[in-house]
Parts: sequence; C-alpha cells; structure tokens
Amino acid sequence: MKKAPLTASRRTLLAGGSALAAASILPKSAGAQDGAGARPLEGKSALITGTSSGFGHLSALHLARLGATVIASMRNLDGGARPEAKTLADHAAHEDLDLHVVEIDVLDEELIAAGVAQAEDIAGGALDVLVNNAGIGMGGPVEINDDEATRLIFETNLFGYLRMARAVLPKMRERGAGQIFNVSSQLGRILIPGLGMYQATKFGVEAMFETMAYELAPFGVEVTIIQPGGYPTEIWSNGRRYSDALLARVDASRKDAYNAHIQMANGTMSGDYQTDPNDVPRAIAEIIAMPAGTRPLRRPVHPNTQATDAANAAMAQIQSGVLGSGPYKSWHDAVTD
Repeated sequence: MKKAPLTASRRTLLAGGSALAAASILPKSAGAQDGAGARPLEGKSALITGTSSGFGHLSALHLARLGATVIASMRNLDGGARPEAKTLADHAAHEDLDLHVVEIDVLDEELIAAGVAQAEDIAGGALDVLVNNAGIGMGGPVEINDDEATRLIFETNLFGYLRMARAVLPKMRERGAGQIFNVSSQLGRILIPGLGMYQATKFGVEAMFETMAYELAPFGVEVTIIQPGGYPTEIWSNGRRYSDALLARVDASRKDAYNAHIQMANGTMSGDYQTDPNDVPRAIAEIIAMPAGTRPLRRPVHPNTQATDAANAAMAQIQSGVLGSGPYKSWHDAVTD
C-alpha cells in the first residue's frame, strides 16, 4: 500500500474509519483458536525478540495464526532443544503455521547479525515488521543499583532495542517500507519508587524511538511504541533472580536504609494481575493491518490507560509546539497520531 505523503496529517487519513475497518477483521478471542479462519496478515513477515515467554511468545503465535510469516527469536536456543523453542515448533507443526525459531541474544552483535540475516532469508528480503520485545525487569531503589545491574538492564532493555533496529533498518530503508514496534511500558511515562532503573530504560525507549520515528519518516519506515500496563507475564518473576543477585551484592548499610523501599518494590514486582496479556499481541496485529501512514506512534494497552493517555497527550502537545512548524513539520505531520 502506498505510503502517505509526508505533508499529510495522519489524523486526516484515519477519517472514514480505515483503522476501524482494519481492526474489525481481527479476532477478539484469546487462546489456541485466535485467528482461526482469518488471515489478514498473510504476506507479512515479522521478527519478534524475546519469544520464550510473555508478550513475545503470545505475539509469535497470534501473528502466525493471522497468516504472517513469523520469525520468533530467543537466546540460548541450544540447537532448537530449548523447551520454549520446541513449544513454538510444536504449535507451528500442529496448526500449520508459518512460524520459525531463530537464535538471537540482544546483547550479542554477532548473534543479532546472524539471526537477522536468517530472518531476512526466511522472509525473502526486507522484513515487514520488527517487534522489539526482549527485556528484563529489576527492582530496587536507584542508589542500591550498582554498575553491574545498571549495565545489564540498559544493555538489554534499551541498547538491545537499538541493536535490533540498526540490524533490520538498512533493508527496510532500501525498500521504502517497514514497521518497528517497541514494547515499552506505562512506566515509560509514569514513575513509581523502587523501579527507577527499569523506568529509566523505558523512558529511554520512548525518547529514542519517537526520535527515530521522525528520522525514518522520509524513508517510509514507521515506528510504534506499545505501552502495556500491568499484566501477568513472567518478566517480574524472572527478574527476581536479577534483583536477588543485586541485593546479595549491596552493602548492609544501604540495604538497611532502604529496607522499606525494597519490600515495596518486591510487592510491586509480585503483584497479582487479572488482565489478559493477549491484549498486547492483539494491539500489535491490529496496527500491522492498518494502511501505511495511519499507524499510531503510541498505543497504550491496558483496561485503564487514563494516566498514560494524559501523559501522552501532554507530551504530544509539547512536541507539536517544538516540531509542528519549520523544517521538521513534514516529518512531524507524518508521525503524529
């Protein structure tokens, strides 16, 4: 589909219900039958990082069930013997899905280059979609986070996203089309104590990829930032081992001083969420199905997005004042929701 002119308002393009029409063809039910009989993403290729669990695993299955060629990546693949990889392979075989598993560790430039090359070979050229999802959670007051913990969370949650984008963009730019999704968080806009380093990485994702959205507009490559709220995925339970390792290194005086904060952070990380994590893959699929030039820059995903909507609206107004006229106007107009 033809890319929208950079001088056109994307809001104008949404008039007439084109986005609603795209959304209406997507199934709303979760589970093994998601997408049965409907293939609105047929012909699309999508590389997803961090598919061993959570949003990445669910997105790989959901997009494949909607007809996409999905390349699901994870680290420590063990030649395909990793149980999570075998689970995806079993789904692909039993449901006749165009779903492939490749090894990518977002901390390893060589594995990224090899995995992206393999994905592009499967796709037959430039990928249509990259879903940056691989990430870790870690709690604790900012002062107790040492260099080791800080490097790990930034290398994974922020620099890993950048490495992946840099790997897929040359062919996307050459083709003049593509879509990069970045799974951020409501905590990329809103702060609570005890999760400062995690939030810093997600604020970084928000800033980095909104900037890239403007920079990529002349090339026809679109960027969408997904902002989930609290969902029952494994990111925090898996993250407890990183937090426990950090706490084992913290000196006693700091640990004692921040004991109440540490307990509050642990409570936040072990929260009981009743929300449906399939909301995220459904949102991604809906946006992929939209015509190029109408896809949103941001999509909060949660039953309650009131605070995130307010933060997004306030920042959008500020950015419009900065970029809405002058030399950046056409790029800003191409990206504005």
